[in-house]
Amino acid sequence: MKRKKYLYGTAVVLALIALLLLPISAGARHSWGNYHWARATNPFTIKLGDNVSGLWDGMLGIASSDWSQSNVLDTTVVAGGTTGSTCAPTSGRAEVCSADYGNTGWLGLAQIWITNGSHIAQGVVKNNDFYFGNSSYQYNNTAEMQHVICQEVGHIFGLDHQSESGASLNTCMDYYHNTSDSDTLSTHPNQHDYNQLAKIYKHKDRLSTIGAAPNAGAPAGWANADVHAQENWGELVSTSANGRESLYVLDFGGGYRIFTFVTWVPGLDN
Repeated sequence: MKRKKYLYGTAVVLALIALLLLPISAGARHSWGNYHWARATNPFTIKLGDNVSGLWDGMLGIASSDWSQSNVLDTTVVAGGTTGSTCAPTSGRAEVCSADYGNTGWLGLAQIWITNGSHIAQGVVKNNDFYFGNSSYQYNNTAEMQHVICQEVGHIFGLDHQSESGASLNTCMDYYHNTSDSDTLSTHPNQHDYNQLAKIYKHKDRLSTIGAAPNAGAPAGWANADVHAQENWGELVSTSANGRESLYVLDFGGGYRIFTFVTWVPGLDN
């Protein structure tokens, strides 16, 4: 399938494009715009709804434990609020899903619902078993699975990638491809990820989007938008130089947006 290319002319999105295309080094800022969960205190806890199965269950537990090493946030795995195939969002938390989503061209994706211009109100993570359950897919191994789920959960907190070169910085927030079960590079966060989270969440908010956050005033269709298929992700904002990652935005106006961060299958013309 072919990815569509769009023009998106607003100043806000052009500024976001410029930010995302800046070269990233191990010492550089790698936040996803200025998007963050609103809260009045640190540390805070994000619930990760468990809608995964098989090997993903243990991997979600590892990712949750890894990200909870942060000084500013904790995560806890709770009963899923949806199903793997549906992967509908739940206000105030993240739902993590796995299912056979078909020959979509993507391995995994993270989606965040933005309110008030910058506050994350809910999020979902999807892991595509069409490829990870397929022995002909060359990166079908447990290390690559851990890399993908760790990275997509990291996006839910507002993190971007540390590097787009394909080299391993030994963080799940890079573009490295794991070649076997024993190739465990880049399967966990590193200290720079924790440092970046501390920067993102240094300031406090006067309101909270964590828990059963109300969506009063949100445009119709925003909270429960059907963004499962690529044609519903909105405008293509950016694609990495190596084609592995893309960012889409669906803008409802008034500071309400849905962002979709996609990890594509290597070597496919998506």
